[in-house]
Amino acid sequence: MSLQKDIGELINAEVISKETANKIREYYAAKSKNSGNRLFMIFGVLGAILVGLGIISIIAHNWDQLSRTVKTVLAFLPLITGQLIGAFTLFKKSENRTWAEASAVFIFFAVGASMAMVSQVYNIDGDLSSFLLTWMLLCFPLMYVFKSSMVSLLYLCGINYYVCQHHYWSFNNPTSYIFWGLLAIELPFYFFLLKKRASSNFSSFHHWLIPLSIIIPLATLTDSAEFLTLIAYMSFFGLLYMIGCLDFFRQGKIRNNGYLVLGSTGTISLLMALSYEWFWEDLIEYDHIFENLLFSTGFLITILFTLSALILLANGWRKKKIKDVKPIEFVFILFPIIYIIGSYSLVAIWLVNLLILGIGILTIREGAKLNHLGILNYGLMIITILIINRYFDSNLSFVFRGVLFILVGAGFFVTNSWMLKKRKKNG
Repeated sequence: MSLQKDIGELINAEVISKETANKIREYYAAKSKNSGNRLFMIFGVLGAILVGLGIISIIAHNWDQLSRTVKTVLAFLPLITGQLIGAFTLFKKSENRTWAEASAVFIFFAVGASMAMVSQVYNIDGDLSSFLLTWMLLCFPLMYVFKSSMVSLLYLCGINYYVCQHHYWSFNNPTSYIFWGLLAIELPFYFFLLKKRASSNFSSFHHWLIPLSIIIPLATLTDSAEFLTLIAYMSFFGLLYMIGCLDFFRQGKIRNNGYLVLGSTGTISLLMALSYEWFWEDLIEYDHIFENLLFSTGFLITILFTLSALILLANGWRKKKIKDVKPIEFVFILFPIIYIIGSYSLVAIWLVNLLILGIGILTIREGAKLNHLGILNYGLMIITILIINRYFDSNLSFVFRGVLFILVGAGFFVTNSWMLKKRKKNG
């Protein structure tokens, strides 16, 4: 049945008044308009990207037959075109989000294309990391001038590619302090999104890319204190989880809460990686140097993350009962203790495996309590992955291993069936 017909029936039945009916119509009209504008913006951005790539492809096809002068003109043609479109947008379409996003994205790629073509024409030396750094520095104003969320996302991708190229993929492996300045440039715009466009899809994407932009290069800060690298990561995952538990982020859907998901999966993934015996054997044999540890960047970062997570954890405990506290919230506190024990004893292997098992069981319990299939299956998945790890890392008989898999498979079937029956029973 259509909305108009439903509202008409409700008015005739005197369920709602005419004033209420008009408000309902206005609400859905505005919602439909916003949905259409959002779709138009997406296609506008995609169109700008495709047009830019099309121009570059046409030029590239005939590139070798062109003179240097023509090549130079063509190298700047996309950039000049983008600047003209951008000027038109700022003066004539400043309130139109579709024009703003599309123009900013076109200019963003035009800058990169022009830089690449000019470098090729005049044989300008340079590596990929310096190219990316220059490109991002030239383009970051676009997100502020046009208030472009898409350029902000592209900028985050670009600086993360830069830090990977500059630090992880280079042979001299230099420390990437410049990256943190690049990330700081982005943060004011992110806060603008949180304040003005908190419910937009672009904001949801930022909730994933911002924490990822710290996870990826975090190891560059702990080079001088390798012993603290994993502790720093675990503390940061704990901090992410605590941020994701704030009311501001918990009000939305879980898939939009990158802080909560990355904090939880990051914690579990790191514990899973450390559930093998070989890691702790190597750690015991490692020659630990603690002389300059207290003055290292890694130590300061670890303390900062840990204290921040503790503050958020204490603040969260004041708002809920003890029975509502989740076990994963304690991992960043327990992990440094386990890690130090593991530096001298293999008992840490058992502690890590028991911790994972406990988190899995209590997560299943939470999912059953909240009648949430996603949380329930997440707990089952944690236990399944733990069993798979032990399947390849133990001397258990194949019969016993097979029985474990059968029990876990049956657990998936029984718990999900019970949950679905429970939902049907409760209507």
